[in-house]
Amino acid sequence: MADFKDIQDHWAKSCIEKLADAEVLSGYEDGTFKPDALVTRAEFAAMLNRAFPDREFVRESAQFDDVKSDYWARDAITTAYRRGFMSGYQDKTFKPTQPIPRVQVLVSLANGLNYGPTQTVFYTLDATFDDAEDIPDYAKNAVAAAAENELVVNYPDVRSLDPNQAATRAEVAAFLSQALLAADEDPSVPDQYIAKVFFYHETVGELRGVWLTNIDSDVLFSTDQLTGAIDSLADLNFNTLYPTIWNGGYTLYPSSVLERVTGAKIHPEPGLQNRDMLQEIVTRGQAKGMSVIPWFEFGFMAPQDSLLMKSRPTWITTRKDGIPFVKSDGEFRVWLNPFHPQVQQFILDLVVEVVSNYDVDGIQFDDHFSLPVELGYDSFTKSLYMQEYGKVPPADPEDEEWVSWRARKITEFMMRVFWVVKEYNPDCIISLAPNPASFAYTQYLQDWKRWKHYGYIEEVVLQVYRDNLADFTRELEDKEVLVSKGLIPTGLGILTGLQDKPIPPEMVRKQIEIVRDRRFAGFSFFYYESLMSMLQEETEKTAFQALLPTSTERPFLETQVA
Repeated sequence: MADFKDIQDHWAKSCIEKLADAEVLSGYEDGTFKPDALVTRAEFAAMLNRAFPDREFVRESAQFDDVKSDYWARDAITTAYRRGFMSGYQDKTFKPTQPIPRVQVLVSLANGLNYGPTQTVFYTLDATFDDAEDIPDYAKNAVAAAAENELVVNYPDVRSLDPNQAATRAEVAAFLSQALLAADEDPSVPDQYIAKVFFYHETVGELRGVWLTNIDSDVLFSTDQLTGAIDSLADLNFNTLYPTIWNGGYTLYPSSVLERVTGAKIHPEPGLQNRDMLQEIVTRGQAKGMSVIPWFEFGFMAPQDSLLMKSRPTWITTRKDGIPFVKSDGEFRVWLNPFHPQVQQFILDLVVEVVSNYDVDGIQFDDHFSLPVELGYDSFTKSLYMQEYGKVPPADPEDEEWVSWRARKITEFMMRVFWVVKEYNPDCIISLAPNPASFAYTQYLQDWKRWKHYGYIEEVVLQVYRDNLADFTRELEDKEVLVSKGLIPTGLGILTGLQDKPIPPEMVRKQIEIVRDRRFAGFSFFYYESLMSMLQEETEKTAFQALLPTSTERPFLETQVA
């Protein structure tokens, strides 16, 4: 049995020992393995031949100008070439002493084992690796195939391929161990470091949703109006309601959590007093066969004169000039500090209050479950950053490291929200209505691309509020959007109009057709009042009903597409 003295606490210990016992790899005379030493192309050729001694030759020999007849690895290089594992360069060299990049190891294994990708390559790579753009073009097919066959091992971050980094002896051992794995054998590599491919799935059913808001709308403020609205939407074959329950620093349902923090139990709107609007929606909506997914619309945002700011001023974050206000939707807002443990607990308590007290089908956050990039310079956050990095935050709010750190902290909280919700109600889905991924990350520190890959969100309703078809269609062609729709149900938010800014009904109908043509999971309209205003004309209502002639279930992923 192999017993190398320098791998006792190494992450690849098991696979190194397995391959050493099989005489695929060997150590050094001093009893070490040197797991972090780099592997040359010649050394890798020798490893391949010991790992796959029975592979047939698939091509004739080739002469490499830099591999002389007396070179120690000449036979190994020739054999690896003839078996289809390795190739040379266009200048007829092999570069035997060059450290082999990780990407070349994977290409060699995929080619030699005749692995090919079974689904769209860019989808596989972008859905599996955060640094997929660093993979050379020549290698993309092979790396995708290697990933599908679980040959890719990434330590310490499973989503970081580092394709052009020279491979270490431990990394090569891990790749070879996976390649040699029998069908009924457990991996020797720790499972958390084996890259898992997200296979593309088709969506069954269709999301037909409507946001119910208290802005430019009074549908939530009357039981009779609310009942009528739900009945009307059910008659139109909608299947999902997204009622706002957290707006302007207030809940729109009776909340003991809010009362404990601010002294107010519910939003001051008279139409919400002495009733439980959320329970009315849950009861009536589900009776009509509709899913109810309450919408935490304001996320970490609050009005500048809110009770939250007055009662908990230390919860508010600031810009680098110390000013807490940021203009949003034409108004100045403040933002609760998403890194502050008391803020996190407050938001978490609101979420738990909803999922434990109401029979909801899910909860939804949107682009406000984030932080504008210019914020985060309050004393608490600066101190936290100093503890972890030993320096003050950079003056440039868009500094890459500073952006990444804040985004990562929000992601960690999103993970916490997910697992707490699942503890209370495993069937409660987590929905997100974000901005496009690149904008959401760079401007609002909302890394929903990563949330999706980690499984912290189970539905995306992308805000694509465009008033012309060209811009609307362009948003749907974004690579991250295409990846998203193969991982989780991904629908599109469609704008039906804002106050005094109606959207032509024909535009809305065409957007629905585009969503269906592109095989997205469905659509949700912002918002109820403008949708119903659009359908006041009988001819328009008839044309709209033709697009939703029968009821359908909410979307779920079922069929794998090769």
